[in-house]
Amino acid sequence: MAKTVAEGQASDLSQMLGRAMGFHQRGQLADAEPLYRQILRIKPQHVEARHYFGILRFQQGRADEALDLIAGALAAKPDYAEAHYNRGNILAALGRFEDALASFTDAVVLQPDYAEAHHNHGNALLKLRRMEEAAASYERALALQPRYGEAWNGLGTALKELKRHADALECYDRVLALVPDQPNALYNRGNALKEIKRYDESLASYEKARRLDPNHPDKFGGLDAALAVCDFERTEAMAAGLNAELAAGKASVTPFTLVGFCDDPALHLQAARNFVADRMPARPVPLWAGEVYRHDRIRLAYLSSDLQTHATAFLMAELLELHDRARFEVHAFSYGRDDGSDMRRRIAKACSTFHDVQRDSDAAIAQKLREHEIDIAVDLKGFTQDSRPEILAYRPAPVQVGYLGYPGTIGADFLDYILADATVAPFEHAPFYAEKIVQLPDCYQVNDRKRAVSASTPTRSDAGLPDVGFVFCCFNNNYKIRKPVFDIWMRLLATAPGSVLWLIRDNDGAARNLRNEAQARGIDPARLVFAGRATLADHLARHRLADLFLDTLPYNAHTTGSDALWMGVPVVSCQGNAFAGRVGASLLTAVGLPELVNQNLADYEALALRLAGDPGMLRGIRATLESNRLNQPLFDTDRFRRGIEAAYQRMWQTWQRGEAAQAFRVDEIRGRPR
Repeated sequence: MAKTVAEGQASDLSQMLGRAMGFHQRGQLADAEPLYRQILRIKPQHVEARHYFGILRFQQGRADEALDLIAGALAAKPDYAEAHYNRGNILAALGRFEDALASFTDAVVLQPDYAEAHHNHGNALLKLRRMEEAAASYERALALQPRYGEAWNGLGTALKELKRHADALECYDRVLALVPDQPNALYNRGNALKEIKRYDESLASYEKARRLDPNHPDKFGGLDAALAVCDFERTEAMAAGLNAELAAGKASVTPFTLVGFCDDPALHLQAARNFVADRMPARPVPLWAGEVYRHDRIRLAYLSSDLQTHATAFLMAELLELHDRARFEVHAFSYGRDDGSDMRRRIAKACSTFHDVQRDSDAAIAQKLREHEIDIAVDLKGFTQDSRPEILAYRPAPVQVGYLGYPGTIGADFLDYILADATVAPFEHAPFYAEKIVQLPDCYQVNDRKRAVSASTPTRSDAGLPDVGFVFCCFNNNYKIRKPVFDIWMRLLATAPGSVLWLIRDNDGAARNLRNEAQARGIDPARLVFAGRATLADHLARHRLADLFLDTLPYNAHTTGSDALWMGVPVVSCQGNAFAGRVGASLLTAVGLPELVNQNLADYEALALRLAGDPGMLRGIRATLESNRLNQPLFDTDRFRRGIEAAYQRMWQTWQRGEAAQAFRVDEIRGRPR
């Protein structure tokens, strides 16, 4: 029987579509495009042609046209699962993860055995930080395709974020069993191993990945592991070429890693901008749309994952207790784990309202901030571990501030201010900050005068120290120890007979490498004494055995510096160029000991040597510190409270007047802005 005209046309269109798709699959977009166009001229509602032409348009960088074409296909055929899936892929690539999730959901509802859609559904949930749901989606994909390597990789990442590190490692190993040379799985495996401080294994995984793909976006991912184990040679080798990568706009290294490695604030800003552009390619629609709230009290919210047994909580606790409740309603939004500690309970009790949001997505937390009409939202994390800067990217509050947890800019426009002081962030450094600098009157770092100290002090023998001899100490995290400063420390040991260097044992690799470096410089490795982790009360008590604290550069002592000063141990510091390297100077100035601040490492070394060799001079410094401890601003928490509240008041007034954020300094005497 002869074909009808309609049947013939359908046959012709089918053949034309087959040819177009063939070109398309081979990457010959210029040959595929006219064929798709011709089909749509003949039959404008041709579903498959609209769908595949939409994909082609996206590949050509024309996303709006792509979405319109696929929308037309779905209007004609709402149950077209593949089109929902590809719409989701385009939306995800544009950073519209909520919309992408909806499309992937439609795809898997229509076609429950669609493994790829379940996988990408998991990817969208991962981006939205809905980790448990993401893991469930990956598991559904794997139930359909047990050898689906990308789904194993995604599941590993979700489990790592849920702190299920052993399970995450098993997932990455499953990927590598399928594809032994898979760089993404190797990098992710390195990340998981690093989080549980198995640094040597982590570095091996990173280095294999880098050999396989020298241009991988995460090729500098092992730098922080190398810093953590104080592998000076490997650190320098891994960082080669990093500056050029950053200048080219590549998200080559996490900003926090760079802070520990580099003293150039311009590079810190560039790294932050690169990181934000990579992690947040598209900004969500702001939740706060310009409304002016008229509350009886300023609604202030602190956001962190560290509101438990953590240095941030140790510093912040008394401030939260002292906030003026007549003027401020204080909220805490905790997206970290509840460790059941006394500190967790103290923080919760200190706040007007404590919100445990650890299981909520970024969008959900932002929505809660908006629903509570928070006036000022303060991020205490920046880019430190477990940070979630995406929360404030939703702009849930009219005033958004960075403070305390991260010593530098986050390079994004959704933080209006950074709380600092005149030492760590002088106004001439404004070009290195995306935020407006607010200088608090004394030191930016808050302290808690109520910190408990154990009544008993360990003996020198208990602490592993010799019975006699000068004790230099540095209780900073090992990753802050860089070669130029370590060289100075070894010269000090060589010049001061019988002296020892007392450090924190953060990991066995760092202890091993530092002792090897000491031996290479002619110093008995046994003169490096490593202290284990202890409760804060016991850690503070053992400071009584130390003679002098030696600071690091380019990342100074922060909480550890104020711990030492609180316990009467003088700190010799060297002022750097960037925020992280200027904190020691800020602490010492605020405790009335600016003479311990040095402007270069040569002077730093000379001062430390002089103090170690002149007991009378050191006694004088210690006596001044003991006298100043409770009389100078550093440990006057209520004075600090007045200063930071004056800053918040000024921010609030600026917003209430409809003015843009502006840099300012808080008056150091009256606690009022000027």
